[in-house]
Amino acid sequence: MHKNARVSKKLWKLGMKEYNTQYFDFNKDGDLIAKEGNNVYNIRYLAEKFGTSLEILFPYILEERVEDLIDLASSLIKKLKYQGKFYYHFPMKSNQTKEVVMAMVGEGANIETASYNELSLVRKMLEQESFNQKMRILCNGPKTDKYINLIDELQHRGLKVIPIIEGPNELKNFQYSRYDVGIRLDMPVKTNSSWNKKIDRFGFTKEEILKMPPFKNLKVLHYRMGAKFDKPADVLATTKYALNVYFELKAKNPSLDSIDIGGGMPIPYERDKKYQADKILERIFELLKKESEKRGVPHPNLVCEWGRYIVAPAQVTIYKVIDTKNITHKNIPAKKWYVVDGSFMNDLIDTWSIDQKWAVAPVNNKYDEKITDVWLSGSSCDSDDIYTGVESSVSLPDYNFNENEPFYIVFFDTGAYQDALASSHCLLSSPLKIVVENGHIVVARKRASPDDMGKEFGW
Repeated sequence: MHKNARVSKKLWKLGMKEYNTQYFDFNKDGDLIAKEGNNVYNIRYLAEKFGTSLEILFPYILEERVEDLIDLASSLIKKLKYQGKFYYHFPMKSNQTKEVVMAMVGEGANIETASYNELSLVRKMLEQESFNQKMRILCNGPKTDKYINLIDELQHRGLKVIPIIEGPNELKNFQYSRYDVGIRLDMPVKTNSSWNKKIDRFGFTKEEILKMPPFKNLKVLHYRMGAKFDKPADVLATTKYALNVYFELKAKNPSLDSIDIGGGMPIPYERDKKYQADKILERIFELLKKESEKRGVPHPNLVCEWGRYIVAPAQVTIYKVIDTKNITHKNIPAKKWYVVDGSFMNDLIDTWSIDQKWAVAPVNNKYDEKITDVWLSGSSCDSDDIYTGVESSVSLPDYNFNENEPFYIVFFDTGAYQDALASSHCLLSSPLKIVVENGHIVVARKRASPDDMGKEFGW
């Protein structure tokens, strides 16, 4: 093994399940590898073969994560003697690419859509006979006429499509539907989480919901707590509030049998905390059971929509360092700029838009005898196209551009939202994307040419 590989593995927290990095390691030459059973993929080799910038999707990682979540829920139901069911719905908005959605469906995930276009992909899967018709579809998001009509069409074709009512017009369309529906609760309990708005335009207040006349087929009470919550107590506080609404609503609507806690389960992007889904999920089940039995009500089915938690660790993004520059300013934590051959504003837009933090590591670790603190710069002409790390800098091997070998770096956990939100600032193309599974490598998206990019803007 490379003489500092063990130290480096610890420094960048590779091979650790609590950080979702159990699939990654350094080989004896100091190259980053991904492991799938007995298959080993050399990330440096893939970067050299396909060029950078490069996205690598590992479907086996997300398949394992879906399977682990469903197995975890099943074991908790058995352990706690819980009488309700568990349904995992993958929110397509977190990653709509075919290779991701089909892998999810293949492992038993249900689907959640947020638009007419996403539900249209479900119709396409139905026409291609590529999923079990018993799969459940939850429909969130504002319901346009086209969205409402497609929900109706798929319900008539026998699919279990459940629209979640989020506004007055939707209430008018679905309250007396002969098919199952859900309703969204505007959650007033605010948690210490990201994107937890003080005022949320979705859903209805507790008072509004409880004043509504009985529904014909109300099945689901849905709410959302925000995302990336910091403490399990935040989950329990919102769940307890929603449960009180659930019990009162069920008294008027006996068909109500499910509570949907939405998304929000965090992952350790920053490698500074360990989030234990097993303990959080167990506490949710315990709360549901305790409060239900206190009131003599059957245990509700539990629905969750953890998208980022499942799919983010299944993709990495690779860049090559194309230039280095010393930082001579005083009182700056970084010593150098590393310029890479891609754009954070385009490829990892959350870096710029919501100050997302990422775990970064070297792909080829020859230079790890000396570690330095750097800032990373993208290849656009924008001064905001930078990444300055979790604690004001990024620790990487000290590399000089005049070295004989190229130097590559990897961003972990890039599988959620980044493709859907990618932009074309400076007319830069998105990274080439490959899918790696079962020893095979397939190009899922080619690197766009200047002509391809120009066509997007009418050239």
